[in-house]
Amino acid sequence: MATKNVNKVKLHVKKGDTVKVLAGDDKGKTGKVLRVLTSTNRAVVEGLNFVTKHIKPSAQNTSGRIEKIEAPIHLSNLKVVVDGKPTRIGRKINENGKLQRFAKTTGEFIK
Repeated sequence: MATKNVNKVKLHVKKGDTVKVLAGDDKGKTGKVLRVLTSTNRAVVEGLNFVTKHIKPSAQNTSGRIEKIEAPIHLSNLKVVVDGKPTRIGRKINENGKLQRFAKTTGEFIK
C-alpha cells in the first residue's frame, strides 16, 4: 500500500487567536478563531460571516428550522491582532532554539 506524503503547512493563524477581517461584509470586525481548516486555507471566526442554513425535518426533529451559522473566511482576509493592533506575522527562532511566531510591527513573540 502506498503512503501519502502530507506536508504540514505553517499558517499565520491558529485556533484561539484574535483576528481582524480585512475584506468582505464583515470588514473591520474582530473575533476569536474557533477552528482552522488547513485543507482549504480558511478559518471559522466567532460571531462573524453568518450564513443561513435550512434544517430538514427528521424523525427526532419533526419540525424543520432555519439556523444562522458561522461560515469559514479565507486566511488571506484575516490579520492577527496583537496588543489591539492588526499585524503581519513572521517566524524566527526564539532563545530555546524553537521556531516561533512573532509580530512584525513590534517584534515580540506571540504565544
